[in-house]
Amino acid sequence: MIDAALLFPKLLERAGDNHELAEAAAMTAWKRVAGEGLAHQVTPISLRDTTLIVAVADDVWKKQLERMSKELTFRINKLLRRDVVTTIEFRVNPRAMKSRPGARSGRTNKLLQPPADVIASAAEIEDTGLRERFIRAATNCIDRREAVCSQPPNRSRI
Repeated sequence: MIDAALLFPKLLERAGDNHELAEAAAMTAWKRVAGEGLAHQVTPISLRDTTLIVAVADDVWKKQLERMSKELTFRINKLLRRDVVTTIEFRVNPRAMKSRPGARSGRTNKLLQPPADVIASAAEIEDTGLRERFIRAATNCIDRREAVCSQPPNRSRI
């Protein structure tokens, strides 16, 4: 199977000034750069000129991602091998998060959401696969700790 993200640089080169293709490339590159760790918290909405509009779940995510926007922009453009995105605008839009394909609800979704400080720490990791594994491991550790703390004490041995 061919990875579409790897085809976009060649397609963009041949297509010239095709906004629809640039938008599709930017949104696909965003998903690759953001990875699974952010997939449950953010979703790309559109590309306006060279500004990528991204919906975020809440103000905490918006603030955290704004700090990382230059790095994310660099990684998107590096993947596409050209400057398609110059800025990223994060907008708090919980409805966009719920209405996207594959969105989860309830407790299951809560368990998959890494805290903002985990994402911030993971941003320093350059290797995408390692970064995603770090986020999953940290999230699983936090979920296990919360599950243990929320269980009532076992009184059957009294």
